[in-house]
Amino acid sequence: MNGKMAAVSLGLVVLFGACDVSRPVEPDRIFVGGTIWTADDPLPIEAAVAVHGDTILAVGSESEIRGLAGTSTEVVELEGRFLMPGFIDTHTHFLEGGFRLASVNLREAGTPEEFARILAEFARTVPAGTWILGGDWDHELWGGSLPDRRWIDEATPEHPVFVTRLDWHMALANSLALDLAGIGPATPDPAGGEIVRDDDGRLTGVLKDEAMPLVYAVVPEPSDVRRDSALAAALRHAAALGVTGVHDMGGWKGLETYRRARQGGDLTLRVRAFVPLSTVDRLAEFVAAGDGTGDEWLSWGGLKGFVDGSLGSSTALFYEPYLDTPETRGLLVTPLAELEAAVRRADSAGLQVAIHAIGDRANSELLDLYARVFAEAPDRDRRYRIEHAQHLRPEDFDRFAELGVIPAMQPYHAIDDGRWAERKIGAERSASTYAFNSLVEAGARPAFGSDWTVGPLNPLLGVYAAVTRSTLDGQHPEGWIPAQKLSVTEALTAYTRDAARAGFVEGRVGRIAAGMLADLVILDRSPFDVEPSELENLQVEMTVVGGRTVFERGN
Repeated sequence: MNGKMAAVSLGLVVLFGACDVSRPVEPDRIFVGGTIWTADDPLPIEAAVAVHGDTILAVGSESEIRGLAGTSTEVVELEGRFLMPGFIDTHTHFLEGGFRLASVNLREAGTPEEFARILAEFARTVPAGTWILGGDWDHELWGGSLPDRRWIDEATPEHPVFVTRLDWHMALANSLALDLAGIGPATPDPAGGEIVRDDDGRLTGVLKDEAMPLVYAVVPEPSDVRRDSALAAALRHAAALGVTGVHDMGGWKGLETYRRARQGGDLTLRVRAFVPLSTVDRLAEFVAAGDGTGDEWLSWGGLKGFVDGSLGSSTALFYEPYLDTPETRGLLVTPLAELEAAVRRADSAGLQVAIHAIGDRANSELLDLYARVFAEAPDRDRRYRIEHAQHLRPEDFDRFAELGVIPAMQPYHAIDDGRWAERKIGAERSASTYAFNSLVEAGARPAFGSDWTVGPLNPLLGVYAAVTRSTLDGQHPEGWIPAQKLSVTEALTAYTRDAARAGFVEGRVGRIAAGMLADLVILDRSPFDVEPSELENLQVEMTVVGGRTVFERGN
C-alpha cells in the first residue's frame, strides 16, 4: 500500500479502534468508483467513503469500503466522478439573496434605455405601492456614467424604487422614494455617505454608502412569512451549487429567520450568522444570557463592521486619489476611534470580528487597529477577519500571517473589477489587487466566498476566477495580474478547509475524514483533470449535508 492510500485508510483504523470490532457499524451509504479530494492531500486519490448517520464513518480503498457495506447500505456509484468536501462560502448576504431571486434584475442592463425598460416591465408585474428593490446594476456596462431618476420616474409613478449597484455601496431612488424618505435639495450629506447631485445641484437619485439608510429607513420590513420564503429559495439555490455552509452578514433579522428554520428542521446547509459590529453589546448579552453561540447547524458570535465603501462607487479608501475622480480618495464609513472602541468591546467579550476593507488605506489602518488590540492579549485565538482585503500595499502582505488575520476574499470580484479597475486606480495599485498568491506565500490562509448577491453564489465560478483571473470581458485570457493566480488545490482549500477554519469549525467540516460531518459534493468531472478555462463549466451532480442528500441533478 502506498503512503497516500495508507493515510486515507487510517480512517478505518481510527473507527474500529473505538468500537467493538465484532459488531462493526454498518454504513448507511458508501461512495465508490471515483476519485476523492479530501482537503488533506494536495491531489485527488482513488478512494471510497462510508457514511453513517450524519458522519463520515471511514475513508479507504474501494475494496475496504465495499467490505463495510451491509444489506441495507445504499451504494452510490460515482462512475468516475469527483467527490470532495462541501463548499463553504464565507461571505454572503444569504437571506437577501433569497429575496433577490424574486426581485428585479438589472445586472445585464447594458444601456440606460435597457435599464429603464427592465424596471418598467417589472413594475407592471407588481401592485401599485409595492417597493421595487434589488437591481444589482453595473454602470460600467454603459460607460461609467451613474444612473439618474429621470430614466425611471415616468415608468414608476406609483412604485417607490430603490435599486442598488451590484456592490451595494450605492443605489438609485426614483422621485417617489426620495419624497417618502424626506430627501430634498437641502438635505445634507450624512457622515460617511453622499447624496449625489448634478452640476446644477439637482438630486440625481443616487445615494452612496451611509446616505442609503435614509431611504431604507422608510422601506417596510418584510413579514416573517416572506423572510421564511426567501430563505427557502436561497437554500434551494445553494444546494444546487454544492454549497453546504455559508457565513451570512445579514444581521439580527436574518439570525431570527435562521433560528426559526433551525427549530423547524428546515436548514439544508450550515449557517454562521454575523450581526452588526455596532450591536456588540447586544450580542455579548445574547451569548451570555444562555443562548450560547449555537450548534453545528446554526452558530453566531461574529460581528460585521465597515471601514470604507467600494471601488466601483469610488468610496473605497486609498492613500492616493482616484484617477477618474481625482477630487476624492474615498470615504471613511466608520470613524476609526469608534471602530476601535467597538472592536475592543468585542474582544473583551470573546466575539469574532469581521470588518469590511477595500482600499489600501482602509486595509492598512485596520491592520494597525487589530495590532493594537491584539497586543494586549497576543496569544488569544481570535481569528479576526478582513472582509474583501481587496487592495493592499505589498508591505502589508506579511502582516496578515504575522497577526493571524484571515483575509476573507471573493475571487469572482477580481475578474469582474478587472474590466475597469485600472481606469480608477492605475496599473501600479492594481498589481496588488486581490493578491491571493502573495497572501498565501506570506503564510496567510485566505477564506473564500462570493459576497452573493454582489457576485454569483456558484463557488465553481470562484475557483475559476482564482485559478485563471480571466476577466469577464475576455480581455485578459492569460489572467489579469497573473502573478496572483492560485493552483486548483489552493483555491479549493480556501473554499473548504480554510473556510471552515474561518468559522471555528475545522474539526467538524471542510475535510473528508473519519469522524467529520458528512458534508459532501459530487462533481461531474475532476477540477484537476480539466483545463483551467473549463473550471466554470463543471457541474454539481449531488450535494449531501449531514449525510442527507439535499440536491441531486435530474431529481
